Amino acid sequence: MELLERAALLDELGEALTATASRGSVVLVTGEAGIGKSALVRHFTRRHAAGARFLLGACDPLLTPRALGPLHDLGRQTGGRLAALLAAGGSREQLFAALLDELGGGRPQVVVVEDAHWADEATLDLLVFLGRRIAGTTTLLVVTYRDDELAADHPLRTVVGRLPAESVRRLPLEALSEAAVASLARRAGRPATGLRALTGGNPLLVSEVLAAGDAGVPLTIRDLVLARFGGLPEDAREVLRFVAVVPTAAELDLLERVLDAPAAAVDAAVSAGLLVVRDDTIGFRHELLRRAVEGSLSVLHRRGLNRRILAALTGGRVDVARLMHHAREAGDDAAVLRYGPEAARQAAAVAAHREAVGHYRAILTHSERLGAPVPAEVLEGYSVECYLSGLSAEAVTARRAALALRETAGDREKVGDGLRWLSRLHWWDGNRRAAEDAAARAIAVLRELPPGPRLAMAYSNQAQLDMLAYRLSAAREWAAPAIELARRFGDQEILTHALTNIGTARLQGGDDGGRADLEEGFQVAVASGLDDHAARALCNLATTAAELRDYRHAGDDLDRALAFTRPRELAGYTQHLLGHRARLRLDRGDWPGAERDAHEALAELVHGGARVVDALVPLGLLQARRGDPAADATLDEAADLAFATGDLQWIAPAVAARAEHRWLRGGADAALEETFALAVEAGQPWFAGELGYWLLRAGTPVPADLVAAEPYRLLFSGDWRGAASSWEALGCPYHRALALAHGADDAAVLEALAVLDALGARQTAGRLRRELRTRGVPVPRGPTRSTSANPAGLTARQVEVLVLVADGLRDAEIAARLSLSAKTVGHHVSAVLAKLAVGSRHEAAARAGELGIAPPKDGDPVNRSWGRVSDTPTAEDS
Repeated sequence: MELLERAALLDELGEALTATASRGSVVLVTGEAGIGKSALVRHFTRRHAAGARFLLGACDPLLTPRALGPLHDLGRQTGGRLAALLAAGGSREQLFAALLDELGGGRPQVVVVEDAHWADEATLDLLVFLGRRIAGTTTLLVVTYRDDELAADHPLRTVVGRLPAESVRRLPLEALSEAAVASLARRAGRPATGLRALTGGNPLLVSEVLAAGDAGVPLTIRDLVLARFGGLPEDAREVLRFVAVVPTAAELDLLERVLDAPAAAVDAAVSAGLLVVRDDTIGFRHELLRRAVEGSLSVLHRRGLNRRILAALTGGRVDVARLMHHAREAGDDAAVLRYGPEAARQAAAVAAHREAVGHYRAILTHSERLGAPVPAEVLEGYSVECYLSGLSAEAVTARRAALALRETAGDREKVGDGLRWLSRLHWWDGNRRAAEDAAARAIAVLRELPPGPRLAMAYSNQAQLDMLAYRLSAAREWAAPAIELARRFGDQEILTHALTNIGTARLQGGDDGGRADLEEGFQVAVASGLDDHAARALCNLATTAAELRDYRHAGDDLDRALAFTRPRELAGYTQHLLGHRARLRLDRGDWPGAERDAHEALAELVHGGARVVDALVPLGLLQARRGDPAADATLDEAADLAFATGDLQWIAPAVAARAEHRWLRGGADAALEETFALAVEAGQPWFAGELGYWLLRAGTPVPADLVAAEPYRLLFSGDWRGAASSWEALGCPYHRALALAHGADDAAVLEALAVLDALGARQTAGRLRRELRTRGVPVPRGPTRSTSANPAGLTARQVEVLVLVADGLRDAEIAARLSLSAKTVGHHVSAVLAKLAVGSRHEAAARAGELGIAPPKDGDPVNRSWGRVSDTPTAEDS
């Protein structure tokens, strides 16, 4: 079918390719199935094949996607080092680096990754890796995907949000117009009446309807395809059935081996417009067509074809994930059990953890159906991959099952190691009591054996639990023998683990020497390729500094740790770090930044565990201080999750935040006093100080000699001015305002009120105004709605732009409306998306509705419920 109404998009792709001479970029080609994404890419490839090198890769709709499928496609085209590493099973880091080297030449290059909505986890990592480095190449990365099929939690959404905005161009494909559909109908000699309404302007559906003949028009793509299918000879229909059960394109020699179909049968299927032959493969013209035929097959017919294909592929050089797909579709339990462990291992080797979990789940399902025992090694591998995928409950269940098998076999060393692993998994799942019990049992079992690396790791695990519970002396005592044994046996994994524990304990106790231990732990882990341990060392360094309000290091430490965890898709650590950075930004007055970090943390694909509390607390505090009724639910959820862990590191911040919220509402928190006692017992000065402050606000006296951080200690002794100065030195305006408001000096209280108004703390400022009125102090009027109702921190110009985006205007139209350049509007739109923590204009429009911004009315660029924006330009207006 002719490519209609796509000339502008082809021109944009051409412009993006031309621009790679100075800077590489990413183009996202999006739209529904059948809208013409692949056709657009094919036309673009033909148009520019002489001037650029094209590398084409595709994701396939296998039951469990093959790890790095598109990269294997690219490797077959490039040859060289990339192909050699793929054949040798190179690590993910080596493969990614080899591809980047391949793209380093001076000639313009285009890398196409099609159907990214089917991408495996490792391929999504590859897109992030390339996207963040593409500007330094002469390469255009084109990614196609169905944006209408992405659920809210689809991992591709997170990937797109992490690509640098300045390097990304989006090309959404729209449906064909009435005129275009009518033109196609005239060429086919068919009436156009009702055709646009019937097909929605989808090019594939239009072409199928026009090819259906005059005997009525079926209403669905399935009927269209099957009507054409039914008119073919039986041998041609069997060719179509065979190709339909191969989600990847079928090799021609495979078709010959399995069906031995005559050439005329293949030609008939191709002539019917259903199949296309490309090089040595044959496949459906579109995935929708394949699915229509596959869906028409009976279960027995589909299974039979898959069995024949599996038999033909067995023994050849075939991706094991593909073998697993056909084994599962064939219902071949034995084949699933044979290929599953290797498929899981290969996926895990390139950090495609979710795909590895999928393979392990298939093994368990088919083992149960076959009544075959699952080896302990498989259960242990499944547990580790669940842990790395953020599926903590599944990780615990699998490890327990493996441990039972080890105990039955009487393998005491592996029992001890399994208990140590179980302790870690229980803690990650938020169950400290079970974690402590498993840790003690692990040490007891392994102490009965000669000292070795597993005993060292059990010691280090106990040190970690003690450190996390602020039992700092005990943590150091357990970590020391762990380090000694690790060095004796040359075990770098245990060494980095123990160094991280002792370094964190030293830092928590006020010993800056702990930073050196943590840096050594990080370097040991990196040198040994232990990403998880390296991330933990950086994470502990950063979050400990943030927890202790060590702002000399906290900001840089958090940014450094996030730069390490994000490209490696270590979601649990990333969520933890973003939550802490949200709290840091909240405390230091960057409330829009805090809100963005909190929402980004909550969007991380992590299931189970308590790290979500780190983000819920600052988000709930923001809501409470602004008077958002959602604060109740947010802070109650944070407290519930925190109490379930039994860990003070989450309980104390959650209870303090909820106490502040209830104080703002005129109430008190029943858990405050008990949690305060726990913080005092643990000797944690910041937790004890913060909880003690809210106790004081609730009317309960707090000892002046309490071991508390300096600003709180000064306040408890009656020196509210000194406390305010201390908070000012730390750069914490909200806490400074609270300290100023604590005194009886009217001028200081009015200064506090001005700070709260500037921050947008409407609820806190409202309470302070009520207190001032009861004292007879003249109270200045609060900020107007136009300045106070903007929790996203948008400038006046950004509000104008957002309103027009919500009204459906494109950049050029907004530029004309506001007398700006389209480039300037583009910068404003990017800033708005970032401040709203959204990834698209559609999401921004929805967020605008949530914030109370309505479409323009009567030529007024701002809804009157916000008040009129100022006519005074800001620094961002230029």
